[in-house]
Amino acid sequence: MATDPIALPEAAAGGLPQVRLYGPRSSRDAYAIRDFLTRSVVTFSWTTVDSDADCQLLFGVPISGVRMPVVEFPDGSRLSDPTLEQIAARLGWVARPRLPEYDLSIYGAGPAGLSAAVYAASEGLSVVLLEREAVGGQAGSSSLIENYLGFPHGIAGADLAERARQQAVSFGAELVMMRSGVGGEFRDNRIHVQLDDGSTLVARSNICATGVEWRRLGLAREDDLLGVGLFYGAGTSEAAQCAGEDVFVVGGGNSAGQAVMNLSAHANHVTMLVRGPNLSDTLSDYLTQRVVRQPNVDIVVDSRITHLYGDSELTGIGIENTRTGARRDAAASRVFICIGGEPNTDWAIGTPVERDRLGFLVTGTDLARDRLEATWPLERDPFYLETSVPGSFAAGDVRHNSVKRVASAVGEGAMAVTFAHHYLAETF
Repeated sequence: MATDPIALPEAAAGGLPQVRLYGPRSSRDAYAIRDFLTRSVVTFSWTTVDSDADCQLLFGVPISGVRMPVVEFPDGSRLSDPTLEQIAARLGWVARPRLPEYDLSIYGAGPAGLSAAVYAASEGLSVVLLEREAVGGQAGSSSLIENYLGFPHGIAGADLAERARQQAVSFGAELVMMRSGVGGEFRDNRIHVQLDDGSTLVARSNICATGVEWRRLGLAREDDLLGVGLFYGAGTSEAAQCAGEDVFVVGGGNSAGQAVMNLSAHANHVTMLVRGPNLSDTLSDYLTQRVVRQPNVDIVVDSRITHLYGDSELTGIGIENTRTGARRDAAASRVFICIGGEPNTDWAIGTPVERDRLGFLVTGTDLARDRLEATWPLERDPFYLETSVPGSFAAGDVRHNSVKRVASAVGEGAMAVTFAHHYLAETF
């Protein structure tokens, strides 16, 4: 049995509750909770419980008598094998929309959505921000964002997101967490969204800022090993667990570079597998220089994973050289996948909202003129961030041809609010 305090960004020091988490070391559910608490900037401790002796000491019963993982809250209450929604509810984060109708609804609390919420609420709009998981989106998983304006020493993604959340709420934005839309309809110059708790969200304008989800490897047993050796993102919640281990990072972009630097501070050795021939082709120069100079990091180019090995947890991987075709196996207990993302826009299927072939939302001048003329009801052209539905906007990574950077997402979120103002003024 080992207890590890999880030290989180500085926002966590401001009085947020201390949560205690207990469970087996190789527990998919425990990992999901650790990841959620880390991205939500909740300070917590993680205690492994892998034997009857451990369990007897903590709970007074053998391990078969406890449903793991167990989450203990500041008031001493406990939840056994809880869902993330149950944890969020116990922390007081789950509520239904308060108003029957809003000026603006925003979907996704990543940098673009949070920025939009701050600017919309500060300008007096009634605004609701809907997030189905943790605030921060993919950026919230970043261990350190170093090229964002105003933070010369960098800032953890979760900390940046938490600051933005506090700012939005202070201006009066309403945050609805652990909720997602299961169906939507554009009518009466409004968007009507049916939420998964049975409630309905109605707004005169809306911004989709749902970002992207980590792209999968597409290998056999990938789902089985997720959270028990196979992870997506920079491993912010798992870095401390890698002490003395040899780990792998798959990917060559900035998210992979940040993961390598974060993990190398804890792990014995980090191997970075890059599909292309050159790291500098996909990684920012400042990160390239740091990764190359890190003594316990090896960079292997022209490489991809072809197999995952292990029964109840990951034990090894198969690696192929993409140039020569040579293959080899390597022992591996932890692999972190950072190979870009795919948009979650299936909700737009069956609606007039236009997507590109990869599923990204098409906006402004990128909309096909020949198709738009048959459906666009206004005399003016769509605004720059407006979709093929008037009053419906897209910002950040979910948008076709967007710049995949935190700063650009924040800028697009603010810009989308300006266009929403114009739309509301001309329509209502």
